[in-house]
Amino acid sequence: MNLDFTPEQEAFAAEARAWLAENVPTERLASMDTAEGFEQHREWERTLASGNWSVVSWPAEYGGREVGITEWVIFEEEYYRSGAPTRVAQNGISLLAPIVFEHGTPEQKAKYLPLMSNGTEIWAQAWSEPGAGSDLAAIRATATRDDARGGWLLNGQKIWSSRAVWADRGFGLFRSDPEAQRHRGLTYFLFPMDAPGITVRAIEQLDGSTGFAEVFFDDVFVPDEDVLGAPGDGWNVAMSTAGNERGLSLRAPGRFLAPVDRLIDLWDERGESEPSARDAVVDSWIGAEAYKLFTWQTVSRLLQGGDVGAEGSINKVFWSELDIHIHETALRLLGPEAELIGDGAPVGGKWAEDYLFALAGPIYAGTNEIQRNIIAERILGLPRGDRRKA
Repeated sequence: MNLDFTPEQEAFAAEARAWLAENVPTERLASMDTAEGFEQHREWERTLASGNWSVVSWPAEYGGREVGITEWVIFEEEYYRSGAPTRVAQNGISLLAPIVFEHGTPEQKAKYLPLMSNGTEIWAQAWSEPGAGSDLAAIRATATRDDARGGWLLNGQKIWSSRAVWADRGFGLFRSDPEAQRHRGLTYFLFPMDAPGITVRAIEQLDGSTGFAEVFFDDVFVPDEDVLGAPGDGWNVAMSTAGNERGLSLRAPGRFLAPVDRLIDLWDERGESEPSARDAVVDSWIGAEAYKLFTWQTVSRLLQGGDVGAEGSINKVFWSELDIHIHETALRLLGPEAELIGDGAPVGGKWAEDYLFALAGPIYAGTNEIQRNIIAERILGLPRGDRRKA
């Protein structure tokens, strides 16, 4: 693992830093879990695309700069250090796009990737169902063949779909062969969120925003051209998405280095009032630095032809728990002011807002309980546990 950047990579970082310094909004955007904030963040995606910074590692024909994974990690660090807004296009560019590149047809790439990269189309993930979230193979939403029209009819319910209320398109897994075994007979579909037969119902969160939704499918027609991968091969396609999500694509180290920098500033400002939090601040810094080094180790392995593999589960458990620890430490330093929101709150209540989001980390992208099973069986070689219900 070489931690030294080349002169070209140093120049890339400097260019990104300069552009972000000039273009990052000076005022904080509204939460993207609100209608107003969602559109503000979409506009930010357009600004990023106008500077050719929205998807730096993609081919130029789809809006990228064709840089490598090293430069992508460099850009992510600069991005978060600059205080730039959270990416509302994340579901599309981080979770779906890698799968479109791997499994999509040339027509699907040309149709979806350019509009994804410039913020024109924001995507929602529709995987979880009531009774099937962590156990994705238990999904019951169906896809029935419609030969007359050359496509499929989708029926069923999805839940916990992030920002589906405002999203333009969705992607999800449906059971196309009810007789097949759990991990077979599944197909991966792409669909517009305003397709006839789709009903989206918002779920109100603790803070009153509606960042999650239930999505109901009632004979929703999807043509064959919008099947991602081969019919019946959806599990393999979905696991490709999960690998990206748990591995590098969802949480670059810059995502944690930036809040730790702010946490240290907060400690400098308020540490005297809460000296017992010193060790927690230091642990946060150590955790973020360790995650950065682990990420660079993974990058080195990928550059040598390796893959993320089951270690993505270690990654996921670590960053999700680190995120909570960083924000709990910040709230501890803020004391009673941690409960304030709005203009009168420290940094507009960002610590509290980000803490609520961090609490979801051990759940999404595959719960940490599932990840620990994967670590135990595939990395440590421990025997498979008895998962029958008591």
